[in-house]
Order: sequence, then C-alpha cells, then structure tokens
Amino acid sequence: MKLEKVIAVRNSKTIYRDGKYVIKVFDEGYSKADILNEALNIARVEETGLPVPALEEVTKVDGKWAIVTDYAEGKTIAQLMAENPDKKDEYLEKFVDIQLEIQSKTCPMLNRLKEKMKRKISQTDLDATTRYELDARLASMPNHNKVCHGDFNPTNVVISPDGESWSVLDWAHVTQGNASADAARTYLLFWLSGDINSAEKYLDLFCKKSDTAKQYVQKWLPIVAASQSVKGKPEEKEFLMSWVNVVEYE
Repeated sequence: MKLEKVIAVRNSKTIYRDGKYVIKVFDEGYSKADILNEALNIARVEETGLPVPALEEVTKVDGKWAIVTDYAEGKTIAQLMAENPDKKDEYLEKFVDIQLEIQSKTCPMLNRLKEKMKRKISQTDLDATTRYELDARLASMPNHNKVCHGDFNPTNVVISPDGESWSVLDWAHVTQGNASADAARTYLLFWLSGDINSAEKYLDLFCKKSDTAKQYVQKWLPIVAASQSVKGKPEEKEFLMSWVNVVEYE
C-alpha cells in the first residue's frame, strides 16, 4: 500500500488513496474496539445492498490500525454544490432522496440508536435534571429499526462522474432506529457548517418527501444535540448546548 496521496485529514485519522483503494489510518491510541466496530458496520451495511465502498481489509500500517475500502469514483454532493451553486436545490433534493433510500433498509445486527443516544446523554456534563428530562423524552420516542447513517451530510455522499449512481461514505456512526432522529442530526450538521438556509430547506424537503411532521423531527433536536456535544469539539459545544432545551419544542 502506498500512503502518498492524502485525500482527507479528520480528527484522529488520515485518509489516503492508493489506486482503487482508500486507506483510513487511525492515530495511535485510537480505540481498537471502535475501529473494528466501524469495519463491522461497513460489512453489515454492504449486506443491505446499499451502494457503499466495499470493505477490503482491516490491517496495520506502521503500527497504526487502518481500514481499507474500495475508492468511490466521483465528486461529493458538497463539492458539486460548491461548483454549481445554481443547482444547489437540485443536489439537496437528491441528497434527501438518498437518505430516504438508506432509511428504507433494515439491518438487524446494527447497534440501536436509542441505546447509543442514552449512553451519550449519560456522558455529557449536563446537570442531572436535564439528563433526566432528555432520557424521558428519548424513552417516549417510537422505536423503529431503520438504517440511520449517523453522520449524513453532503461530504459523505459521492455522485459518479456520469451522475447516474451514488455511494455513501463513513459508516462509523450507523445505527438502527428512528429516521427522524437521523434527520434531526443532519439538520444540526447543516447548522454547524453555518449553512442555515440549507438546513431549513433540507428539513422542509425531508418532511415533505417522508410525510413526517416537522414538529416530530424537532422533538429529537435536544436529544441529538446532547449526544453530538460529547464528540468533544469545543467550538461546537456552546452552540449545541443552546439546542438542549427540553421544553423548547413542547
């Protein structure tokens, strides 16, 4: 494997391309369990028939753990939006259609979204009363078993050069659960990127295409914001905490 062409640098990992393969190399000290779980997630999602870059191997590179997958040829929806601002609404519509296609699948062996969120809420530094309120809201939400990507944003969706096919990257956070929780996370990710206009358009589109009440997605926002805050990005934390208002959408 040639680790020469860097295609992305993320928190605690570097992503390289070597011909038709992508090698995601994790920093030393990164949780081995999390790396193996990510590889297992990819393998399980592959079994749904969704177009994802196939898992090739889990290995070590210079003493660091790495996941090797196929390379998805094309450009991300984020790139296409930046290059063709006049077509942004068109790409946003395709983005939502792809998310709904993912959520139409089930994958019984994936971790459960509500269990993961409950664990994340317990890891926040919110006071006990707020954690209790968030737990109560989470428990009251309907149990579904749809595939939820967990980090569905325009940088993780690749459109082929001919525009006919697509592929979705980064399955580290995939769970099975309620599609509206996944939509609430995508909505927050647009906000965190500073694209509030697209956040509102996205939510309108998702609710229209999925026939979901906007208020229902909004009920998930405090829960999702609390779980997102555990990721440890200081510049995002204050903003996310402003969404953790458990009475705001009552």
